[in-house]
Amino acid sequence: MTPDTTAADLRAEQAELSSLCADLSPADWRLPSDFYGWSAWDEVAHLCYFDQTGLQAATDPAGFARDAAALQRRLEAGEEISAIAREAYGHLDGPALLAHWRPLSARLADTLAALDPKARLPWYGPPMSARSFATARLMETWAHGQDVWDVLGRVRPATGRLRHIAHLGVGTYGWTFVNRGLPVPEPVPHVALDAPDGSTWTWGDPASAQSVRGPALDFCLVVTQRRHADDTLLRITDGPARQWMAIAQCFAGEPADGPAPGQRRTAVRA
Repeated sequence: MTPDTTAADLRAEQAELSSLCADLSPADWRLPSDFYGWSAWDEVAHLCYFDQTGLQAATDPAGFARDAAALQRRLEAGEEISAIAREAYGHLDGPALLAHWRPLSARLADTLAALDPKARLPWYGPPMSARSFATARLMETWAHGQDVWDVLGRVRPATGRLRHIAHLGVGTYGWTFVNRGLPVPEPVPHVALDAPDGSTWTWGDPASAQSVRGPALDFCLVVTQRRHADDTLLRITDGPARQWMAIAQCFAGEPADGPAPGQRRTAVRA
């Protein structure tokens, strides 16, 4: 994957979610999802907030550091990030929020595409390369977009853009355990995923006694904590691989728990 492909895929992910939200009714915008009860409005507001701070990180690192410290103080004082986003964008209804997010998200993708892919950008955790930053924003857009697809009871077609998310999921194997203060179990599992185009994406040593195999879509749903592994077609060996899939977390932040078995399944609306 070249940096240009990553940025283009980020744009495509943004465009897909934008197209989906363009058809939402006022009632649809307010429907609570299974992701902490967030509505489609909350999901887009969340993306707005962090695409804005992402743009700031790429163009004004000093300003980002100042504002990131202020945000951390608010979170430590007990404020929820959803409430902070509502405060920032609460004056906008769904269509107006979407109209605000579209050019903002496109500007972020264009800014990242113009940077040296190895350029280091500050963020809320360790600094990241521009390429990794674009991958992380693509993952966030896809994951929060999944919440909107779910609340509408619609099935989203899988695309090759999932490879970015799967790669991030595999790359955070060790971090998933370290983030919880747990030892990283060995051996590292081999991951073999069925891609949407019929090919196979692989990571790790195929001779490993530990493995995760199955649809790339299902793997991405698990590592973004949008599905429990038991509700997917993943084939997971007992041991480190199953331990990983039970707590997998490919996004930054404090340890989070994914849905319980059976909690999140797409129910198609009539």
